[in-house]
Amino acid sequence: MSKLHQILIAILVVQLALVAVVFWPRPAPANAVGAPFFSEINAADVTSLVIRDDQGQSIQLSKPAGQWILPEFSDYPVQADKVTPLLTKIADLTSDRLVTRTEASQKQLQVADDKYVRRLELKTSGDISQVLYLGSPAGAQTVHVRVGGQQEVYQARDLNTWDFSTDPLSWVDPVYLSVPQETVVTLTLGNANGQWTFEKDASGNWTMQDLAQGETFDTNNLTTVLNQATSVRMTRPLGKTAESSFGMDQPSALVTLKTQRDGQEKTCTLTIGAKDATDSSYVVKSSESLYYVKVAEYSVKDLVEKTRDGFLQLPPTPAVTPTPGA
Repeated sequence: MSKLHQILIAILVVQLALVAVVFWPRPAPANAVGAPFFSEINAADVTSLVIRDDQGQSIQLSKPAGQWILPEFSDYPVQADKVTPLLTKIADLTSDRLVTRTEASQKQLQVADDKYVRRLELKTSGDISQVLYLGSPAGAQTVHVRVGGQQEVYQARDLNTWDFSTDPLSWVDPVYLSVPQETVVTLTLGNANGQWTFEKDASGNWTMQDLAQGETFDTNNLTTVLNQATSVRMTRPLGKTAESSFGMDQPSALVTLKTQRDGQEKTCTLTIGAKDATDSSYVVKSSESLYYVKVAEYSVKDLVEKTRDGFLQLPPTPAVTPTPGA
């Protein structure tokens, strides 16, 4: 081995040692407890959380009157059990696993002001505001973190960047409409191919109205329609205000459900609006909700495309009789 090679290897070893020194976490002494990141913040006092990701997307969660909402989506209700545990984890963060104090390392670990995986801005009812950067993973269930305005980078356990999504669906109940099927006694479906009404008799069997002579209703063909009409899962909330692009004036399908429960009758409508060609979704509005939402195409496909023949038991195709001598 030449002397030059020996020198280069020695330089490489020194560089690796420096990297280890810079990035190896510095645990606190035995029995020592790190100081809390946010001594003035209690999870219960947080009233606003703004999340920004590395793709330029953001979302705001607010708690103006004790209930978490999405203000950018007409105050759509947020599930508190998806927010509170994360805020508790943030409030409990301590400085017991220091990684580095250098500004250059902040970019490498993706916790810099202009290079991060997640940027969290928290505000409390007492007008206290703090910023926390979440960066690259530092192991299983561990991530690099930095408090805004400080140089120190730490490792935080039991914290993941994907827990802080900018997708609104991550924070709400994805079930937009749920009607117990056993309570439905009448279903009317209308789309571009026609309109049909189905009723449940006293024995619980479904019948189809206005059958022509010789037509037979196949109850199995109603199953998917009934499933799609009574259980709707959204892909995204849209808000309370109708827009022309929603296509509600000329819907792709309209479903009317009549239910009976405990002697009470109720009518529910489900309007399927226009299809969004960019993501193959449909806008949907239920009479049970103030909100318009998006749903996946497959989840309303039968409601939009069903035909009369699709509900009937079609006669078997006649067998082809071979021609003699053919």
